[in-house]
Amino acid sequence: MIFKAVGDGRPYPEHGRSRTRDWVDVPPRQVRLDELVTTKRTLDLDTLLAEDSTFYGDLFAHVVEYEGTLYLEDGLHRAVRAALQQRPVLHARVLTIR
Repeated sequence: MIFKAVGDGRPYPEHGRSRTRDWVDVPPRQVRLDELVTTKRTLDLDTLLAEDSTFYGDLFAHVVEYEGTLYLEDGLHRAVRAALQQRPVLHARVLTIR
């Protein structure tokens, strides 16, 4: 299994970071794919296969840590691409919500 679980939706409270620039103050770190719970059940293949998929967005995935669980909020295509390349980790900005 690639991820800890496949979720559908965000089970954590709203954090107010809706734009990419809202995340720039959250430092990136490595997270293991098998520790992530996705917040989306589907992936657009065009996004996954696009060579410039990160050109207009953040280079790092966005992860929310809530009640000890890491939720992959944005960057599912990056995570799947890492898994396809047999990389067990992903660089992500991890926001902790208490």
